[in-house]
Amino acid sequence: MLEKNDIVTVIIEDMSMNGEGIGKSNGYTLFVKDTVVGDVAEVKVMKTKKTYGYARLMKLVTPSAERIQAKCPIARQCGGCQIQEMSYESQLRFKQNLVKNNLERLGGILPGTYELYPIIGMEEPWHYRNKAQFPVGANREGELLMGFYAGRTHSIIETEKCFLGDSVNECVLSVIRDFMTKNKIAPYNEETGRGIVRHILIRKGVRTGQVMVCVVINAGKLPHSDKLVQALVSQIAGLASVSVSINRENTNVIMGNEIQVLWGSSYIEDYIGEILYRISPLSFFQVNPVQTEKLYQKVLEFAQLTGQETVWDLYCGIGTISLFLARNSKRVYGVEIIPQAIDNARENAIINNISNAEFFVGKSEEVLPKFFKDEYRKTGVRPTADVIVVDPPRKGCEETLLSTIAEMAPKRIVYVSCDSATLARDLKSLTAYGYEVRKVQAVDQFGQTVHVETVVLLACKEHRQ
Repeated sequence: MLEKNDIVTVIIEDMSMNGEGIGKSNGYTLFVKDTVVGDVAEVKVMKTKKTYGYARLMKLVTPSAERIQAKCPIARQCGGCQIQEMSYESQLRFKQNLVKNNLERLGGILPGTYELYPIIGMEEPWHYRNKAQFPVGANREGELLMGFYAGRTHSIIETEKCFLGDSVNECVLSVIRDFMTKNKIAPYNEETGRGIVRHILIRKGVRTGQVMVCVVINAGKLPHSDKLVQALVSQIAGLASVSVSINRENTNVIMGNEIQVLWGSSYIEDYIGEILYRISPLSFFQVNPVQTEKLYQKVLEFAQLTGQETVWDLYCGIGTISLFLARNSKRVYGVEIIPQAIDNARENAIINNISNAEFFVGKSEEVLPKFFKDEYRKTGVRPTADVIVVDPPRKGCEETLLSTIAEMAPKRIVYVSCDSATLARDLKSLTAYGYEVRKVQAVDQFGQTVHVETVVLLACKEHRQ
């Protein structure tokens, strides 16, 4: 067995779901960050467990044919891009295999029993993000820092450029840096809880070009905010909204719940397909609307709507999927825990002239079971749905929600997931309740990262169509 600080040479034969290369030394498995399949690497063992360990890349003996030079000079330090040194074709193969392996190994879905479509890749896997959040701090000399956190830390790596983001981000950060320096606005210090500016949130509408700037502050107001507004208005093309988010809590949560508009609107607008959405600082909105349209088209295809269906959209956010489906269904009910998001969803329905969508504030795992029990008690008839769509956070769905979905016996369930491991776990539960996985589609919305979206169609065994 290897010990800490041992140096060995390994061939990277596989990739973990976190983007680490996997190699073996005398049968002992090592996870090695910054390596790709095919690399022959000299590595230093950093941590050992009984059957596996973690090692640091020391030297590439023979680079893999799939390895490329990272565009970003801080790619290895930053926690944002885990696989930037893989060719994009290799990234797509990795993500397709990740989804397939998780569904079959963790979910127990038998190979050959479902249709796995080829992953939908991006035409341009760079500069696709419509949202960026930059932490603000200071170095040991007290100099202002803006950038990104190093992987698994809260140490800020100084940079104003991200190859995944829009070029407007650099302009906004430059303006705010100049404003803070001239007006002696202190950055937030996590250790002391002092200072004012914590984060900078920037959003840009891909189709509309509208720009939102929200400064997260550790204070009741931002000193000299009028000067910041003046500078942003004069230098940022497409500016539509300037606000502050008040967050005085000792927390890792970025945004506070109170938003103060300093200039312009409280939201920006953008399209996914033909649907126009209003997006506030607290709204969840997919960061890659170009790929999101492809994702939602697949949701619509899997839902097989004829215009007569009752649909539930759980974890609906600002109604992105709900409104996409509403034009093809009889009635859509959306559920979301964030009140501001539901306000946005209702506004979005109005501005798109959609009248057959209704939205509820609350946890999906509480709202749907309560609705089911209340309706059953009142009418004595088990409430049903034709289609239920779920798009949960990374942790997946709670068992109480899955069991209620099964009790409502929809003909089809469309599961949208950003984590194929928790997706696999939930599919295992749903198949135990009498559903079958019919179709699976992976969609790459996050090039250069290990993350991948997946859409799954499940059908009740009694409804074979």
